[in-house]
Amino acid sequence: MEKTVSELEYLGLSAWQKFGYNFCAFFRKLPAAFLSIFTVLIPKLARKVWGAIKSFFTTLYNAMVHGDWKTRLAFVVMGSSQLARKQIARGLMFLAFEVLFILYMVCFGGVQLGELSAPDGFVGSHVTAPGGWVNGEWVDRDVGSDSRLVLLYGILTIIFIVAFAYAWYANIKSAYAVQQYQEARQHITTAKEDLNALADSQYHKTLLTGPLIGLTIFTILPIIFMVFLAFTNFDQQHMAPAQRFQWIGWENFKSLFSGGVAFGRVFGKLLLWTVVWAFFATFTNYILGMIVALVINKKGIRLKKLWRTVLIMTVAVPQFVSLLLMSQMFGLYGAINTIFGTHVNWLGGDPTLARFMVILINIWVGIPFTMLMVTGILMNIPADLYESAKIDGAGPVRMYFKITLPYVWHVTTPSLISNFIGNLNNFGVIFLLTGGGPSYTDGKSDPAGQTDLLITWLYKLVMDKNLYGLASVISIMMFLITAVISLIVYNRSKAVKNEEDFM
Repeated sequence: MEKTVSELEYLGLSAWQKFGYNFCAFFRKLPAAFLSIFTVLIPKLARKVWGAIKSFFTTLYNAMVHGDWKTRLAFVVMGSSQLARKQIARGLMFLAFEVLFILYMVCFGGVQLGELSAPDGFVGSHVTAPGGWVNGEWVDRDVGSDSRLVLLYGILTIIFIVAFAYAWYANIKSAYAVQQYQEARQHITTAKEDLNALADSQYHKTLLTGPLIGLTIFTILPIIFMVFLAFTNFDQQHMAPAQRFQWIGWENFKSLFSGGVAFGRVFGKLLLWTVVWAFFATFTNYILGMIVALVINKKGIRLKKLWRTVLIMTVAVPQFVSLLLMSQMFGLYGAINTIFGTHVNWLGGDPTLARFMVILINIWVGIPFTMLMVTGILMNIPADLYESAKIDGAGPVRMYFKITLPYVWHVTTPSLISNFIGNLNNFGVIFLLTGGGPSYTDGKSDPAGQTDLLITWLYKLVMDKNLYGLASVISIMMFLITAVISLIVYNRSKAVKNEEDFM
């Protein structure tokens, strides 16, 4: 079924043959889709970046060459052009931002950048801890500098510099645009009109300002901090504040991929198991949850509300409570072994059995969520489609593959992708059920276990070994893997290509 067939031959295939052909074709095209990232996506992004850079310098050149003295003054004093042209509010805003930036860099930012680039480690201000009495006086003990704060403040300074550069460019662009409006005798917006626009035509900017600030502080800043940590030797021997950590370049990446201290070998094993786990954890829940939803929604089934309520009740219980209960039930001295009189170590003995059990328990936990989602979709499929199919002589199986499955698959594809990515980083199920065990028997993979995912291994590297630098490298690799998978699968899904089919 892997060979390419014509459109006419494809139409002659049975439902199962079409499914097999599409399944094989999807994975056969994955290498080409991956290469398209480098042959199509990256060049396209590079062209956009080049266009933005070209536009940036073109605007500056035009403003300097063709601008009047008011526009040129804006290169030095932000907001001066707007103030000279009676745009008081906008001019004061630009001017205040420049004054704030200068004060920040003179009083704080310049020092932070110097400490961030210190060749012998992040120096920073010294941190003291309670010491003891010396000659009748209490003296604090100097414990060194907190490199983490130096790195954090340095990153904040870099972000502030980037923000200032953008504001400086926006100031010049605005000054030159206002000059052109004046020369063409066009209307120049007032402060009142700008405020009204923020509540009307530009209301989306008003709404998104708060989330953008929150995204920068709580998501982008930690990601940048993590990326910087990957190039340091931040570990147990260089733990702030007692010891300073230093820049070490690409050494952490070399340790991971060259097999240093067995990390490269362990990373490969855990990456393979993480992908296998995510595949089965996603599609078993999806397929079985869809079957349960179809059975409950089938005509003639009694007590539908009762069955839905029972499944919803399992969702109402916090998942970590359910997982802890299952870990106790399947423990060596748990309820399952007690009832059946066995002594099987379901979650901590044989690694194959442990992996099978975490997938099985995840099915029990995850089916209700899929059932609820699919139930809502089934209720929205037009009934006349089924009635027309019955008139044409289609049976239940044919209607499922021709109507139900394509409709549900199309609507749930984005959710399926997000679930797959979520399972790649599913910390709770593995950690609460097995703790990553059983351990490897070679003694070289500590602290990794045979059911550990990359995310749980990362947690152990940080909490047990304090290898923050290596943990940051693994986080970067996980981000790249999930980003590539998301982009490829989502862009090749029919939910994107044929979005109008189900509008």
